[in-house]
Amino acid sequence: MKTKTFAVLVLSAMLVLSTPLAAAADADDYTPTDPATPSLAGSSAVGECDRDVPWIFFEVALTDPDKQVTSNEAKLVLTNGTETATLPLGPLVDGTLKGRVLWPGASIDSSGNANGWPGWAFENGVWVETDGNFRWTRGAITATIEVNPSVVVPLSYPPATPVCDANPPQSGSAAALPATGMAAAILPITVFGLLAAAAGVILLLRRRSARH
Repeated sequence: MKTKTFAVLVLSAMLVLSTPLAAAADADDYTPTDPATPSLAGSSAVGECDRDVPWIFFEVALTDPDKQVTSNEAKLVLTNGTETATLPLGPLVDGTLKGRVLWPGASIDSSGNANGWPGWAFENGVWVETDGNFRWTRGAITATIEVNPSVVVPLSYPPATPVCDANPPQSGSAAALPATGMAAAILPITVFGLLAAAAGVILLLRRRSARH
């Protein structure tokens, strides 16, 4: 009887001791689940020419299943390793954003017509190439879309096509001049000259009529 009782006590003690050991072993084997890393995979930026205006069309797609990102403002950062330009893109809505921004150095008038291009300046009535006005963005650059995560995207200045050239016209026409520059001055002079010529013709006809 004593032998049986002793065996039961030993078995109980082994069970008590093995329980914390098993729990400790299970704790050692437990691997916590890491939050999913936010991503901008699928985002893009493309240089396109529209009405001779260089634009950057962009799409931003944020994947953040565990809500780790604390900002929803997107921006596009261009650099050649020496100089940097940062373009605000706007706030994401439900993790997405789509639109376009002018290429750095480009400008348009109130009608949406191009009147400025990177690497060009209007001097003494003509367009001339310059090292300023973001000319460096027309070369080899690195473009990065940033929210909180970031992603590098391929981007280059839009090449000329038969219907669109993101460079100033060199024909010397009024379209090649800024709206606030020589084109604005040429128009009234031209109109005045036409009116004066017409008045001269009318006067000449009246004189001939009076003689006869």
